[in-house]
Amino acid sequence: MKFYDLSVAEIASRLRKGLNFKTGIFTIRLFSDLSDLPALLRQLHAEYPLVEESVFADFHVRLFQNRIIFRLFYPDVRLWVDEETPFFSFSPDTALPYLEWGLNWCVASRAHHYLMLHAGVLERNGHAMLLPAWPGSGKSTLCAALCHRGWRLLSDEFALVRPEDLALVPFPRLIPLKNESIAVVRAFTPEAVMGPEYPKTRKGTVCHVRPPADSIRRAEQIVQARWIVFPNFQAGADLKVSSLAKARAFLKLAGNSFNYEQIGLRGFETVASLIDCCDCYLFQYSDLEQAVAQLNALADGLI
Repeated sequence: MKFYDLSVAEIASRLRKGLNFKTGIFTIRLFSDLSDLPALLRQLHAEYPLVEESVFADFHVRLFQNRIIFRLFYPDVRLWVDEETPFFSFSPDTALPYLEWGLNWCVASRAHHYLMLHAGVLERNGHAMLLPAWPGSGKSTLCAALCHRGWRLLSDEFALVRPEDLALVPFPRLIPLKNESIAVVRAFTPEAVMGPEYPKTRKGTVCHVRPPADSIRRAEQIVQARWIVFPNFQAGADLKVSSLAKARAFLKLAGNSFNYEQIGLRGFETVASLIDCCDCYLFQYSDLEQAVAQLNALADGLI
């Protein structure tokens, strides 16, 4: 059963007592009393599988309005993960972005059996491309474009690498676009399912793209990395792909990790092994159509 098999009213009923769903290898148990959330989940999480209440949940997430007396002094909603609250209270009209950030926080703070890289991950022809980058580099825009042009999305945010075999484990969450990139992706891929725009977040205006159904259905299929491409969006710049020396690629990849230092020697060895088995590039772009064509050609062995 998936979200789209339930009505909005059924989703709301389940959320009040706890609704279990899968996102990649993780099971989330979500509780909420927010009136707008069920319809958003049905639209944007339509393909995500639901699981029985008896199934062990990796994370228990709660989104609830504050008690009436506290609403006089604080915004209305607070997100809890187990017994922790990673964010300040926020307005109900930004609940979906905070839920997505909360799910990312769950993984970033607790999934240390993986090397976690701040990178998009996509697969084509049986091999994966890592797109490590920090905010503002055009990573999420590229991920949204590529996964609607034949690539399988594993993640736009987290590359989860198993140290023992370098397998990349899918975590296909909603793709958050920010500010100008929203209109760019709408024009580039009008068939994409996109949620409402949220202009009041701490990251500016945010809009979420639902991954293609195939990426969600194949969320248990691991893959090996073949390319590491460091994207850099520069408005008006010419397209440029240049090989990157392995030593420099190592430093850049380690610098894009959430837990490289925390997992110690395993982190060093895993980054070194990834660099050894991948071709590494710097990738500058401004035009999305050209960027997708170039990365297609790279993955297809044409350059």
